[in-house]
Amino acid sequence: MTKAPSKTEMRRAALRDRLIDHAEEIIARDGLAALKARDLAGLAGCSVGAIYTVFPDLNALVMAVNGRTFRRLGAAVSASLGAQDSAPQDSLICMSQAYLAFAAENTQAWRALFDLEMSVEQPVPAWYLAELAALFALIAAPLRRIFPDWSAPQIDLMTRALFSSVHGIVLLGLEKRISGVPVDRIAQMIAVVLANVTDRPAPE
Repeated sequence: MTKAPSKTEMRRAALRDRLIDHAEEIIARDGLAALKARDLAGLAGCSVGAIYTVFPDLNALVMAVNGRTFRRLGAAVSASLGAQDSAPQDSLICMSQAYLAFAAENTQAWRALFDLEMSVEQPVPAWYLAELAALFALIAAPLRRIFPDWSAPQIDLMTRALFSSVHGIVLLGLEKRISGVPVDRIAQMIAVVLANVTDRPAPE
């Protein structure tokens, strides 16, 4: 029989949810750099010290926010897929367009996925790796149809290469750097890259 949570555990869980909610709002509105413990405590109705009874540090709190963002991103990319008999190149392009749309509509939250600083000694949470693996699995599926003779390591390499390429184009485009392109042409640029890259021989 499962033991009912104590009042202390319930208060801690409620505080945790409030902190994540408010941190998510701050990051979405003003970016990761705007997240400050004192401001967050004021919004959550707690002391600064109380934050660290729920999270070991602000990085852990941001990781929790990023978990929500990752799940929303994965859902958006997955929802972009049409019928199962769609051409695999079309599936890749649809997913890239969904990725671009999510990044453009949720730029600050999307940037926080990659801007969070972590030391090399700090282990990456299992759930974070699982969310990333789920996103990569969506990309790998059409690649296996395009390249049925490729080995699993070759598919994995191409999956990561395509993700990195699309992410880089989106990042440069949204930041309006000189090497980027206007937002309304980013989707076209990605489609050109995907159409050409997926017609190349397998990497060694």
